[in-house]
Amino acid sequence: MKLSDLKSSGHWPTLLTAFLYFDFSFMVWTLLGALGPQIAETLHLTAGQKGMMVAVPILGGAILRLALGLLVDRIGAKTTGIMAQLVVMAALACGWVFGLKDFNATLIFGFVLGVAGASFAVALPQAGRWYPPNMQGVVLGLAGAGNVGVVLDSLIAPRLAAVYGWQAVFGFALIPAILTFAVYAIFSKDAPGVIVKKKLSDYVRLLKEKDAHWFCFYYTVSFGGFVGLASYYNLYFRSEFGLSAVHAGDFAAACTFVGALARPIGGAISDRIGGIRSMIVLYCVAGGLLLIASGVHSFWPNLILFLGVSTTLGMCNGSIFQLLPQRFGKDMGVMTGLVGCGGGIGGFYLASSLGLTKQAFGSSSLGFIAFAVLCFVAVTGLALVKTRWRTTWGAMTGGRV
Repeated sequence: MKLSDLKSSGHWPTLLTAFLYFDFSFMVWTLLGALGPQIAETLHLTAGQKGMMVAVPILGGAILRLALGLLVDRIGAKTTGIMAQLVVMAALACGWVFGLKDFNATLIFGFVLGVAGASFAVALPQAGRWYPPNMQGVVLGLAGAGNVGVVLDSLIAPRLAAVYGWQAVFGFALIPAILTFAVYAIFSKDAPGVIVKKKLSDYVRLLKEKDAHWFCFYYTVSFGGFVGLASYYNLYFRSEFGLSAVHAGDFAAACTFVGALARPIGGAISDRIGGIRSMIVLYCVAGGLLLIASGVHSFWPNLILFLGVSTTLGMCNGSIFQLLPQRFGKDMGVMTGLVGCGGGIGGFYLASSLGLTKQAFGSSSLGFIAFAVLCFVAVTGLALVKTRWRTTWGAMTGGRV
């Protein structure tokens, strides 16, 4: 398939607006992480409160992703997307006008920003439904490339906060929010045809499948690790190495950027050697690098190690979605919601645990070690299921497992 085929098939304005919506939403979703050092200094937050502040938006996105997914099937993706963007803009306006007066206010504000993180359940189905099965990989890859928004806020938000104050950043965020909303409302369209509505019973039915639990766990570790670190990097580099908020944001952006770029690479490698083999290697490397990083307290070696961690976890995300359609091809909508929820829970756990261990022990090392253990548990799980997967559904899909 050629990229030029996108013009002659489907609806490219919807694909473009889905990308923009997803990109801006991911930027807003992790905004508290990007502004974490400045907000924490103003509100005098403890290390544990800092971790919780950046973790709550991830949890909100995990929970609300299921709700928005169900809403898409009932009132349409475009209407759901418009409603979600209005909620996010209202939250940004309140944050700009009233500020965040205390720790509890940051938690409430962060949970509402989870609506932005739940955009995954709106933008991807809306774009994908316009295109035939043989184009789903590139279409969802292009729409999903919007996670680069995590990089943008780490680069831009601390700089704006340094000049105008962090409260003003919420106001500045309304500018791209309004532009994105206008473009989305004017140019995006719902795909024609009847959509099979998902029900809560569909989620319950799939949760009875052992493999569904395995995939949720694998994504809890890989995407949870990626987004949890992306949200915590600014706080980590500032507290551990005394960097300014702006410089901490720059290095956080670098780590997150390589992880975002690595996702399609992981999927491509899995197509060649099989997702199981790829995931075993990637989890081992990520776990090993986390263990080493937990004991290294020099900036440049630490930065190199975390660049490696984000890269391998990003590649592992791609590997999981190379296997998922082969196992749950008929239930991809529901399974995407389930594994996405698992990933958000993993991100909440990692970001909050790093803050709590920092507060309790003066270092986040134990938090990194605990997550490294989860990586090796995932390897053990793959070793347990690989033979069954390859000899059952894997033998019938025609793809590499």
